[in-house]
Amino acid sequence: MAAIVSEKLLEWYDANARDLPWRARPGEAAPDPYRVWLSEIMLQQTTVAAVKPYFEAFTRRWPNVEALATAPEEDVMAAWAGLGYYSRARNLVKAARAVAERGGFPDTEEGLRQLPGLGQYTAAAVAAIAFGRRAVVVDANVERVVARLFALTEPLPVVRKAIRVCTESITPAQRSGDFAQAMMDLGSAVCTARSPKCLLCPLATDCRGRAEHDPEALPVKAAKKPKPTRTGEAYWIEREGMVWLARREGKGMLGGMRALPDDGWSARTDGAGVPLLEGEWEGAGLVRHSFTHFTLELSVRRYLGAATPRQEGEWWPIERLDEAGLPTLFAKAARLALA
Repeated sequence: MAAIVSEKLLEWYDANARDLPWRARPGEAAPDPYRVWLSEIMLQQTTVAAVKPYFEAFTRRWPNVEALATAPEEDVMAAWAGLGYYSRARNLVKAARAVAERGGFPDTEEGLRQLPGLGQYTAAAVAAIAFGRRAVVVDANVERVVARLFALTEPLPVVRKAIRVCTESITPAQRSGDFAQAMMDLGSAVCTARSPKCLLCPLATDCRGRAEHDPEALPVKAAKKPKPTRTGEAYWIEREGMVWLARREGKGMLGGMRALPDDGWSARTDGAGVPLLEGEWEGAGLVRHSFTHFTLELSVRRYLGAATPRQEGEWWPIERLDEAGLPTLFAKAARLALA
């Protein structure tokens, strides 16, 4: 079965591969490892459609790993704003500097795992796609395809070990990078989470999930735990066309980013609700924002005085606020304050 599956899938991929800015077409030379690595980091927890403009902007500004290695971290964080999961951007700079120092990317999965921010999946993807190494590449699309192909009925996350074993069994020694991308494309376009297009699937006759089950029910997902809701406040402090922006601590949620000052809310606790300046404030509205593990209800308050906060931060021109690289949450709060 393994040889048949990989042969069918690669034939389908040769005719149907997505045209993506970080990808080489089937039959072309392997793509630049920098572009593969950058795209894979950006694509974690993010859609292809959302990543494309960020990828193109990044590669115009920092066309190779050496250029990114010399970039100030705050510039990279600002350029990353809106992609979320900001620890990825901090690790991006660390990894770029490590690669530049050693004179190039490691070309093995084991070597790539030593770079900051590269876990099992990303190291395998870069090793296979950029260096032609045989590696087992399993993302959410591959999980879905393999769970259906082999009719794996245990729920996530327990089934992931079996998915990996089954993926390893069908990964070919040659063209493993194309095979990995073919699996991703199949999951994205054909073997979709809802209403899979089984009649268009090159693996339909080999798919046990289709023969024995409702493929849409696979993989079986564990029941979701309800997200807690946290509350907090963000503060808009303005003077002479400038707004006060704080710099968040380097570690933790939205670490190292410019942001509106707030009352110390976190994933675990509500904010204190105590403004950082005495004086008169007015409410500007409420922002509701969903994080991975909780939902935040953030009240936005405008300061009606003229003092400067006693904290690390800077006055930033309001007319250039889009250049500050505010995280999405605080960009929403700023729009509300300005409305």
